[in-house]
Amino acid sequence: MAPKVAVLGATGMTGREILNIMAERGIPAANVTALASRKMMGTEISYGDSTLKAKDVDGFDFTKVHVCIMATGDAPARKYGAAISATGCVVIDTSRAFRMDPQVPLVVPEVNADAIEGYTKRNIVSVPDGQTAQLVRTLKPLHDAAGVERVVVATYQSVSGEGQRAIDELWVQTKGMYVNQAPDPKEFPRQIAFNVIPSIDDVMDDGFTEEEWRIAAETRKIIDNDIQVVATCVRVPTFVSVGEAVHIELAQPLPASEARTILREAPGILLIDRREEEDGYETPIGAVGEWATYVCRVRDDPTVANGLAMWIVADDIRNGAAMLAVQCVEQLQNRGAFSKALPA
Repeated sequence: MAPKVAVLGATGMTGREILNIMAERGIPAANVTALASRKMMGTEISYGDSTLKAKDVDGFDFTKVHVCIMATGDAPARKYGAAISATGCVVIDTSRAFRMDPQVPLVVPEVNADAIEGYTKRNIVSVPDGQTAQLVRTLKPLHDAAGVERVVVATYQSVSGEGQRAIDELWVQTKGMYVNQAPDPKEFPRQIAFNVIPSIDDVMDDGFTEEEWRIAAETRKIIDNDIQVVATCVRVPTFVSVGEAVHIELAQPLPASEARTILREAPGILLIDRREEEDGYETPIGAVGEWATYVCRVRDDPTVANGLAMWIVADDIRNGAAMLAVQCVEQLQNRGAFSKALPA
């Protein structure tokens, strides 16, 4: 029997994608409740062939659903997360609010599915953003084979990571450049059209940004606390998807040819292992709407012992928090977490 699921933040970009994926995976519309703030109450949202109307989160009885996916920012997640979990409803949170809480599992099902068993400590599961998810999906099989010791990653992150208003700003600025209209940045610190911004989130005392710190910390929590990770996060003028240039140092020798064989069999990974100039890689545009994390241009790094270099790209909305949240619902369902009868 399909679980009863509430989606908080259902009118937002990630919330809508979660609903799309749930519909594709066969959860009946009758089992799904779309929740939003009072000002968005009544908004109609597509769900497969059906339409849901958003309800006010503040008036909703969470004892009537098995699980609530929170597709919100950090502040709403902190406001509602603990209160919802206290009702007995399992919370799956896509924000940053609980990721580093030692009592909350941070889960990428293809990588550390068993960690989800720890949800019982607070009745909360957290999932990372797409840039971490696609990185750890790639690192885990290599770590199992040869021990990942150090990772250097540069991200090329689309504006979708900042939400719909950021997408709109890129669109407006891009059009404006062709009619000599000066850009008016609001969602970003600088012009984003035809530009790259080498800083995402607040800069910390050590010079790294919080986004760069998160990628490192989340990777260690998900895979192995001993892995050293250094990241440089860059915002680029694409609408959707995250690309990553990744350099890996391993404890044991693992030639690129063997790494490709391992990655070809890894869950959630689609390896592009061709040398043709036109077809030997995937791009952010090509990844839009796709389920896979594309791993391309896997090669030996001759500058370090046991080194590999590669390019990774994935749709950061569908392949990131949205799909992770739905996968976690399925994991919990398969593990019997929703066996308790709900009040009528």
